Amino acid sequence: MKQLSERLNRLSPSATLAMSQKSNELKAQGVDVINMSVGEPDFNTPEHIKEAAKQAIDDNFSRYSPVPGYPALRNAIVAKLKNENGLDYTPAQISCANGAKQSVCNAIMVLVNEGDEVIVPAPYWVSYPEMVKMADGTPVIIPAGIDQDFKITPAQLEAAITPKTKALILCSPSNPTGSVYSKEELEALAEVLTKHPQVFIIADEIYEHINYIGRHESIAQFENVRERVIIVNGVSKAYAMTGWRIGFVAGPEWIVKAINKLQGQYTSGPCSVSQKAAEAAYTGTQAPVEEMRQAFERRRDLIVKLAKEIPGMEVNHPQGAFYLFPKVDAFFGKSAGHHAIHNAEDLAMYLLEVGHVACVGGTSFGAPECIRMSYATSDENIVEAMRRIKEALAELQ
Repeated sequence: MKQLSERLNRLSPSATLAMSQKSNELKAQGVDVINMSVGEPDFNTPEHIKEAAKQAIDDNFSRYSPVPGYPALRNAIVAKLKNENGLDYTPAQISCANGAKQSVCNAIMVLVNEGDEVIVPAPYWVSYPEMVKMADGTPVIIPAGIDQDFKITPAQLEAAITPKTKALILCSPSNPTGSVYSKEELEALAEVLTKHPQVFIIADEIYEHINYIGRHESIAQFENVRERVIIVNGVSKAYAMTGWRIGFVAGPEWIVKAINKLQGQYTSGPCSVSQKAAEAAYTGTQAPVEEMRQAFERRRDLIVKLAKEIPGMEVNHPQGAFYLFPKVDAFFGKSAGHHAIHNAEDLAMYLLEVGHVACVGGTSFGAPECIRMSYATSDENIVEAMRRIKEALAELQ
């Protein structure tokens, strides 16, 4: 008798991974698919980082590492937080994990009890509500539409907080929208949170360096909430190191100790060689980070311009990350041939099957009126993908 746990049955499968798989299946059949469904840089890991990994292998960094990561890597992260963010942490306040994804999950698992509420602004990254459910918590969704640049207001936050609220998950720059909270906006949210000392803030800053408006702002800079902020970051997006799987949390020492206890029981420390590569990423030249950021900014300008030329597609002007999150509900209720468009998922499937472009429907991001496209691909691919999308959408009646 195949009886899976209730915990597993509560979870939804990852829509982004599912769409990526479908596009790979079409590619395997010889169809020329442009994949805009995946959230990863299309650049290779910079050479000096790869060299550090090769050196680590030669130097026999092949044994178990400490659960929170090597001291050298944690020291490098402490220096990064000081130099780039003006934030003071000690190595004991850092815990490294197998990617920022595990770091977010670790923070949720050590804080959330059954029945606790966790506020998740929508649009959200697909895994946040699922992780909350995995911890037996209740996700409380605050919707923020394109009219407010997909960012929640202090009044919305205040209205969502109850005596059961345990945490707020804040992602800036945002996946899936590319929206970035300014210092003033974060300060206003921090003011609200000051009145509710039981609420922790999980600040997902993984897209920190893919930012088109200047300096990244962290909510941890505000003293009135700092002791309740758990920063999550890592090397995957900024350094094109998605497969290396290194993320970290920086936060109050008692929370980090709890994360180490949890991680000690189910994964132990992250990959030894990847840690040495990450150390080189943080301590070496930052020139490749800026080169990649400039390329993403150029692509952002290109895709926004092309999207605005498509009738019925409404777009914001993303200020970070590498996603466009257009509002596409103008196409709902239309059809072409045997394709009927009832929702964003239908539209994404139509664009894949007819336009041969893979995007992801917005329902699993908490925004059923939108689709997500990643522009972490070449300028040529962006131009061709948007041409195909425009053509396919024009056929809908």
